Amino acid sequence: MEKQKNAVGRRKEAVARVYLSKGAGKILVNDKEYKAYFPVIYLQNQVELPLKTIDALSSFDIVINVQGGGPKGQAEAIKMAIARVLCEVNPEHRPALKKEGLMTRDSRMVERKKFGKAKARRSFQFSKR
Repeated sequence: MEKQKNAVGRRKEAVARVYLSKGAGKILVNDKEYKAYFPVIYLQNQVELPLKTIDALSSFDIVINVQGGGPKGQAEAIKMAIARVLCEVNPEHRPALKKEGLMTRDSRMVERKKFGKAKARRSFQFSKR
C-alpha cells in the first residue's frame, strides 16, 4: 500500500469517513484518540473489531471523521467503514470480514412520525367517556 485509502460507512443517521495508511496502530476519531471519544468499552471494541478480525490492530494508522447520530450509531458506522477500507487494501480479507457480518450495511432506521399519531405507530389514548 503506497498511499492513503479511504471508505465511507453509515448506520442510522451517522456517517463515518475513514482514511487508512501504514503506521503503528493509532486511531483518531474527530481529532481525538478513539478511547477518549468512545469512553464505553463496548463501543471501543466495535471500532477495533475489523482490525482484530484480520490481526492488524497495530499495522495501520486510521483517521476518522464521523458526524450525525449518537455514539452507538457512530461506532457501528466506523466499524463498517474500516471493514470496507481493509477490503480495498487487500481483497483476501473480505471472506473473514463477511463471516463476522462486517460487510453488511445495517439498514434499520427510525420510522417517521405520522400525523394523527403520538409517535410513529402509537395512537393517542382513547377515552370512551
